[in-house]
Amino acid sequence: MTKKLINLVILLPVAIVLIVLSVANRHFVTLALNPFDPSDKLLSLTAPFFVYLFLAVIIGAILGSALTWFAQGKHRKRVRTQEQEVARWQGEARRNQKRAEDLAQQVILPVSASK
Repeated sequence: MTKKLINLVILLPVAIVLIVLSVANRHFVTLALNPFDPSDKLLSLTAPFFVYLFLAVIIGAILGSALTWFAQGKHRKRVRTQEQEVARWQGEARRNQKRAEDLAQQVILPVSASK
C-alpha cells in the first residue's frame, strides 16, 4: 500500500509536469549530433520538443533501473548462495531423517522378531 502511495505521490506530479510541458512545447526543434557542422542533415533529427522530453525521461528511467540493478547484484548473489546452502542443509536433514527411520526400523524389527 505504501509503495502505491509513494508511486502516486512521485509519478503523478512528474506526469502532470510532462503533460504541461508537452502541450506548451509542440514546435519542431532540430537536434544536431554533429558539433562541427550543425547543418549536417545526416546527423540531425527534427521532431517536436516534447518528444525529446519524453525520450530524456525514458532514457533516465532505463539508466536508473540498470544502475540500481547492477548496484544490487551483490545482494542477489548473497541470496543465491544462501538458497543453495539452505537446499544443501535441507537435503542433509532429509538424509539424516531417512537414516534415523531406517535405524529405528532395524532396532524395532529384531526386538519384535524375538518374541
